Amino acid sequence: MLALVKKAMGFVIDNLGPADRLCVVSFSSDANRRTRFIRMSEGGKATAKRAVESLVANGCTNLGKGLRVAARVLAGRRHKNAVSSVILLSDGQDTFVPRRGNIVNYMDLVPSTFTCAGTGGGRLAPIHTFGFGTDHDAAAMHTIAEATGGTFSFIENQAVILDSFAQCIGGLLSVTVQEARIAVKCSHRGVRVQEIKSGRYENRVDELYADEERRFLLFVNVPTAEATEGATEMIKLSYTYRDTVTGRAIDVAGEDTIVQRPEQVADHQEVSMEVERERVRVEATEDIAAARVAADSGDHAEAARTLERRRQVVKESAPGRPGDPICEALVEKLSDLQNEVADAPRYEHTGRACLLAGISSHGLQRASGTMPIRKVGLLAAERTGRLKGRERDRERLYATPAMEIMVSMSRKSRNEKPVPPPYQQPEKKMKQH
Repeated sequence: MLALVKKAMGFVIDNLGPADRLCVVSFSSDANRRTRFIRMSEGGKATAKRAVESLVANGCTNLGKGLRVAARVLAGRRHKNAVSSVILLSDGQDTFVPRRGNIVNYMDLVPSTFTCAGTGGGRLAPIHTFGFGTDHDAAAMHTIAEATGGTFSFIENQAVILDSFAQCIGGLLSVTVQEARIAVKCSHRGVRVQEIKSGRYENRVDELYADEERRFLLFVNVPTAEATEGATEMIKLSYTYRDTVTGRAIDVAGEDTIVQRPEQVADHQEVSMEVERERVRVEATEDIAAARVAADSGDHAEAARTLERRRQVVKESAPGRPGDPICEALVEKLSDLQNEVADAPRYEHTGRACLLAGISSHGLQRASGTMPIRKVGLLAAERTGRLKGRERDRERLYATPAMEIMVSMSRKSRNEKPVPPPYQQPEKKMKQH
């Protein structure tokens, strides 16, 4: 396992540019900085690779110490690049995790400078966590990622370690938007925003990779129309963000939302499949989280029933019935997770990590882990024209072109068949419904 991780880290180093900087921190019972924060020139890369090759497996696992050293390294930088991230790798149970009585408190592992609470609204950097094999502490790794705005990836199959790193680094090297905030203002005195479903985002999106989009559901109470009212102004949207390249703050005025009030309303109103698809996805994510709670409490039958009920609902939903690709992917995922929670041994072995990785990916609307190996065959069929559009999309949920390109480079480095270029180049978007 360590040899594969070293190879993956070497791939990351090879794909950093001379303006990028890297520091290697190792941890077992204790934690040590193996290199200073060095630029990835040819000499810097060689130094970083020597530090990686010197790593050995020994002692226990102390995630907290490793993160505290990483926090000191980031806080002590004399020069700061526009984008900073931490990649945390572990294949063992944390033997130093803080406890309060019989309760494990994973949040105590995270230095406050990595969370909004410790930095006056900003974070030092997101921590992207990778749990290898079946003996890592999935709950700890997920908590660390969730608290800092990072993703948690479960790497059960050693064969995809390199691809998982490649996908992550492909995103990190393509950050185009930072500190994005959306403002929602009710335009009519009777309009009220009832609820906002935004996953793990509270009031801002810290970073967007190139070609990513974020979708949020707004539930709005609409007042009864007045006799002379032909249309009701609902909400006004605007957003701000910082351009990563220029560092400039950008203000954008969104389109106003208006509801038409005709005198006659058709009996059958067409449902917005885009909105309905997002509602289905959000509710499925909520049930995955509910199944995790049930399984953690030992009620594996209830966890399986929750996932089965949601699987049927997704299949029978308005977008699910005609075979929407995202719904089909959700149905398949819910079926897989149902098997993972079926009994205690399997749940403890792989199930918990699988559920937490799914919660992380859907909560951030960002790819985690790796794209399935079978994707190579599917995309090869696509190139020859034998693959339908819906089958293409099923394998591409959240993966950006930059991620796919980096995975192709990863496979090429191992003399494997690369992933062909993505079939479309979507624009960078932030959507609200």
